[in-house]
Amino acid sequence: MTSLTTFYLSGIIGKEAFGSDGDAIGVIRDLLINAVPSGQNDPGQQLVIGVKLKINKETKFFSFSTFRVVKAREAINVTCADLIDLGSEEVNNGLLLVENILDKQIVDLEGRKLVRVNDVRLATLPAGTFAVAVDIGIEGLLRRIGISFPIKKILSLFKISIPAKFILWDDVQAIDFSNLNIKLSKSYAKLHTLHPSDLADILEDLGKKLSTSVFSALDEEKAADVLEELETSAQIHIVESLPVNKVADVLEKMPADEVADILDELEDDKAELLLKEMEAESSQEVRDLLEYDDDLVGSLMTTDYLAFSKTKSVEEVLKELRLKKPETAELYNLFVTEGNDKLIGTFNLRDLVVAEPDAKLSQIMKSDPVSLFDDQKTKDIAEIVSKYNLLAVPVIDKDEQLQGMVVVDDVVEDLISERRTRKRK
Repeated sequence: MTSLTTFYLSGIIGKEAFGSDGDAIGVIRDLLINAVPSGQNDPGQQLVIGVKLKINKETKFFSFSTFRVVKAREAINVTCADLIDLGSEEVNNGLLLVENILDKQIVDLEGRKLVRVNDVRLATLPAGTFAVAVDIGIEGLLRRIGISFPIKKILSLFKISIPAKFILWDDVQAIDFSNLNIKLSKSYAKLHTLHPSDLADILEDLGKKLSTSVFSALDEEKAADVLEELETSAQIHIVESLPVNKVADVLEKMPADEVADILDELEDDKAELLLKEMEAESSQEVRDLLEYDDDLVGSLMTTDYLAFSKTKSVEEVLKELRLKKPETAELYNLFVTEGNDKLIGTFNLRDLVVAEPDAKLSQIMKSDPVSLFDDQKTKDIAEIVSKYNLLAVPVIDKDEQLQGMVVVDDVVEDLISERRTRKRK
């Protein structure tokens, strides 16, 4: 029975493999693991199935099943009982650890950031040899250049240790698969578990070509959430890099005000193409917002809001909210309208929760609500928000018809964006 042996990729690459007669047969250039799992979290995906061996001037792939790795203290010896050629299908479907993982960028799902692989840890078990973790720490880098042991020995004299930084293979989501023909939907599946803002940070750290590939692999809902979180320059790059129909589908999932902000940064011809490709209702909402100058309240408002008739009961409103499952920002302030969407009152979630189920909105709403006109200057927003401690302010036109609301989150983002722009100047 084979005992457990753990070793590092850096310790085996460049090593000579010896035959059963003790003669050197070739130099190890890479290890190949199985990249086609038969099921979710299949350990077979981590199995080392092949070795890239250089024999004289020729490099070939052989089955790893006949190879044995033995470690004595820090020294590693590799022996081979028989050389068995590896089929081209297995080679094409495999993942080369040196070529495709070592020094490549990966997503640390736990830390929600991009990191670089400095080494790969492997383990030999009775069932075979497996890739079990990647080393992203400084020790892995020192090990690669051959000075890990002496450095650690010197530091130990001062009672200083180098912290180990590993990511288990199951938690590794490789990004740079530049030399592999792997479907993006499979390669980037784990990225869907990240929060949109974390994923946006990762995309911004990637190169332009790679960020577009990763973004393209996201479903429309996730892509819309991520696009909202990206910096303006990254948004523009993504929008200009992808097909018009793909971008339009994503934009339709976003709030109209966010879409308007993006299109406002594009060339008019490109913006018009996207608007024509979008559904008519979504497109019209965005067009209406684009009519406002940047210094007017209307340019910052969102048209995603919740308005009800004053005759609705508290119970009816709660039931409607459960069905609609609105975004958090839409619940900052709720509105009461009559006639042609004329604003007559506001209420919030607390008002709903503490009220009797059969109470009418006319009984719990705040009449004569504080509001902003759509053609007011944006500089007036801060004073209103601060004075009345509001999370969202209704926006009306000259006829007092509800047009939307300004969310304090958007105001803060706009101020931060302005400051960043000033600093760059």
